[in-house]
Amino acid sequence: MVRLTRAQQQERTRAAVLTAAKAEFTERGYATAKVDGIAERADLTRGAVYSNFPSKRALYLAVLIDMVERAAAAEHGTADGIRPSAAPQAGGRPHARTSTAEALGAFARIWLERLPLAGQGPSAGPAHLGSLTEVLDDEPIRAAFGQVTRLEALLLALALESSDSRACADTPPARQVRRAQLVLRLLDGPGTTADPALGFGDPFDIAQACAHLGGLALADTWNPPHLPYVPPARACRDRWEPPRELRDLLSGRMVGVTGDGVITVLGTHRLEAAEEAVRSARAGDLITVAVTTSAPAETGRLVQLRIGDFARCLERAFDPDDRPGLRVVLDERGLLASAVGVPDADDTTEYAVRVRHDTIVTRAQGPGAAYAAATHDLTTADVSHTTPDGAAP
Repeated sequence: MVRLTRAQQQERTRAAVLTAAKAEFTERGYATAKVDGIAERADLTRGAVYSNFPSKRALYLAVLIDMVERAAAAEHGTADGIRPSAAPQAGGRPHARTSTAEALGAFARIWLERLPLAGQGPSAGPAHLGSLTEVLDDEPIRAAFGQVTRLEALLLALALESSDSRACADTPPARQVRRAQLVLRLLDGPGTTADPALGFGDPFDIAQACAHLGGLALADTWNPPHLPYVPPARACRDRWEPPRELRDLLSGRMVGVTGDGVITVLGTHRLEAAEEAVRSARAGDLITVAVTTSAPAETGRLVQLRIGDFARCLERAFDPDDRPGLRVVLDERGLLASAVGVPDADDTTEYAVRVRHDTIVTRAQGPGAAYAAATHDLTTADVSHTTPDGAAP
């Protein structure tokens, strides 16, 4: 008889809980599912369930993530669901979009494929057991969800802007965030009812409506009123040792946080500030958004579920050259935050640094931190009058 290690036994227990939870949630729905029922299905104690998942909400989100990753693994023919960098996407290379309307229509159709059609049970869609509405049952996680949707709108907007830029190389692309927000508001509607297709309208009509939004004239500019009042970043010369690898939620792969650029550490209630780093960064900067939270098993899983699934939709809808050129990592253990010197990172954190040659050369904290760190004019005088630990000589 082969004896399992403690880690192997924990993994087996966790897998059994997930399998039982999926059956319980599918049969009873989130609201009426019981942790005791999950424990009974898994032939475990209630305590064993809670030792792996701190709450029913955390377990529900973990089940959804497991479903999405299994669907991705089946789609890409990999064991872990990570997208191979050189492999073609399902259905071949994304078709080159000739207009914003065409791109939005394609994205909407891919998004809606994840939802069950009329007449199917709510668990038919690979990304859904049902609605997330009941999961968002307190203000902290509702606030985080709202910020996640703002980050999703930025990601979609960047893809649209890149596509527009390549189509009209002589004209700077217009900001597309407001259009992306409208599209996502429309697409998120089906997820608010137990039967999405019946509760909001025909999916094909929704996709056509999203395409029509591509032709809507919007005065969308990047000029937040608070930026002129943001305190300047502090110059420094601090050597740092980044975590070896973190998973990029957009590519699904483990990445090293190295290279020159801007790292912004944002709590889940401040994700909208990611646009400040994107808009303010210099050409060639590597932009990393590290998401922190005080509730990794719940809010952290919500971020992982939404952004990971969103990235797969972008991957199928847009050419590789048009996908957002930044990295989003879930820093649930605070490794990256600690490495850059963020004290007590939580859901409201807003901190940013600029890195050059493995050295942190600017720091900023509070509202506008990403803008301050990205735009700081680091002159030779700035660095020559600081010591390696950042203190004045």
